Amino acid sequence: MRKLIVNADDFGRHVLINDAVIQGHVEGCITSATLMPSAAAFDDAVTKAAAHPSLGVGVHLTLIGEKPLLPPEQIPSLVDENGQLAEKYPQFMARFFKGAVSLKEVRAELAAQIQKVVDSGLRITHIDSHQHLHLLPGIIDIALELAAAHQIKAVRIPSVPLGFTGGYSCTPGQFVGRSGLIFLAALARRKARQRGFRTPDHFFGIVAGGGLREESFLEILRKLPAGSTEIMIHPGTDNQALAAACGWAHQFEEELQTALSSQAKALLKERSITLASFRDIP
Repeated sequence: MRKLIVNADDFGRHVLINDAVIQGHVEGCITSATLMPSAAAFDDAVTKAAAHPSLGVGVHLTLIGEKPLLPPEQIPSLVDENGQLAEKYPQFMARFFKGAVSLKEVRAELAAQIQKVVDSGLRITHIDSHQHLHLLPGIIDIALELAAAHQIKAVRIPSVPLGFTGGYSCTPGQFVGRSGLIFLAALARRKARQRGFRTPDHFFGIVAGGGLREESFLEILRKLPAGSTEIMIHPGTDNQALAAACGWAHQFEEELQTALSSQAKALLKERSITLASFRDIP
C-alpha cells in the first residue's frame, strides 16, 4: 500500500498562501497544511481550515523569519534589538551552536505557539517547523515533549533522498547542508519512534529554494515507494506579491499548479496511491 501526504507549509503566512492551500485541497492533491502561529494571516487560515475539516492541520513551529508570540523580554536569546526572531536559519544556527540560544526560552516560545493553535479549536494532526529547525539537538526533544503533552501523535521527518533535486541544480554547499539534514533527521526519527510518534516512511521536498515542478512531482509518483510518504510544498497565488510580503523569491504559483495537476491525479489513480493526512498513517 502507498499513502501520500501532500503538506503545504507556511499556512497563515499570507492570505494568498491560505487561498492556494484551500484551492489545492479542494481541487487538487493537497491533504495537509501546517499553520504558522505567529503569522499575519493566522486567523484567516483558521477560518478557512475550519470550513474544510478534511484538510489535516499541523503546527509549523517557527523560530526564524517571523515575530515571536512571547514578549521579547521573555526570550532575549531568540530575538534581536528590535524584538524580532532571526531572519534566516544560518543566523539562528550560528548562535545556537555557539551556545547563545537558551533552550528554556525555546521551550517557552514553542509552547506558546502550540497552545495558540490548540486554542483555535482546530484538531492538530502533527508538528513540523519552519526551515526544519525542530531537528536540532535539544530542540527535537522539546518539540516532542510539547507535542506529547497535547496528545499530538505525529511529526515530520524531512529526510530528503540525497540525490533528489526536483529538477533544480544543487550547489556543493546545498549538498553539504542536505547531508547534515539527513543525519539530523535520522536521529530525530529514532527519538520520535522511541516515544511512540508516527512518522511518514519517506519524504520529498525542495529544501533549498526553487519549487516542486510538475514533472518532478510526476516522477516521484511513478517511483513512490511502499508505505507512507510526505511531499512538502509551498503554494501561493501571486509570486510577485508574496515575494514582496515574505522576502522569499519562491515559485509559489508553480507549486500550486503542481498540486492541481490533472496528470498527477490520473497517476495517483493508476498507481493506486491513497491520498492521506498525518492522522491516517500507522
